[in-house]
Amino acid sequence: MSGPLTGLFGGSFNPAHGGHRRVSLFALDALGLGEVWWLVSPGNVLKPVEGMAPLSARFASAQAMSRNAPIRATAIERDLGTRFTIDTLRAIKGRYPKRRFVWIMGADNLAQFHKWKHWRRIAREMPIAVIARPGYDAAALASPASAWLRRWRQRPGQFVSGAMRSAPALTILRFDPDSRSASAIRAADPHWARRISTAALRDAVTHRRIESAPVWRGKP
Repeated sequence: MSGPLTGLFGGSFNPAHGGHRRVSLFALDALGLGEVWWLVSPGNVLKPVEGMAPLSARFASAQAMSRNAPIRATAIERDLGTRFTIDTLRAIKGRYPKRRFVWIMGADNLAQFHKWKHWRRIAREMPIAVIARPGYDAAALASPASAWLRRWRQRPGQFVSGAMRSAPALTILRFDPDSRSASAIRAADPHWARRISTAALRDAVTHRRIESAPVWRGKP
């Protein structure tokens, strides 16, 4: 495959904020990506439903935060009907066979990656880039998944030049920490989702309309 190199960055985006954008732009530059897709999840079993804004509000926040950047907000998981990350990644690769993909996640996700369904298969599906995150690095590096992936760890330069062509492959990207978090934003403004406009939303990848929908609890 020699098509565009695309980063997949999944999350609740509850709401999306400047930290998401900054991390994505950093990964885009460090890995030589053509663009990053923000996979706005319908839900996540590892996160509580309480306080989870509707998909339309979270998507609207992601769309606004990704404006004027090579970042595309998408709710493609809802359209694919997939409940687990492994199924989502395989379905995306099947739908876009000419693209090459990299899975991007924060160190907090690496720390619990071994709890995800078929996490080893996810690692074999596409290369993984982990973004260092304050307070989670020690737990991430000590996690079962990190221990298993250690044999395939690459320096960022190696990862870009060679490991992109195969998986498993892991690189840890470090940059100035960004302390912004969605939980802090929700604590300061619990009703943010009520004020964001969800009119005329359109998926930047599938180009389908995003309608308001109840919170759905999916699984990683």
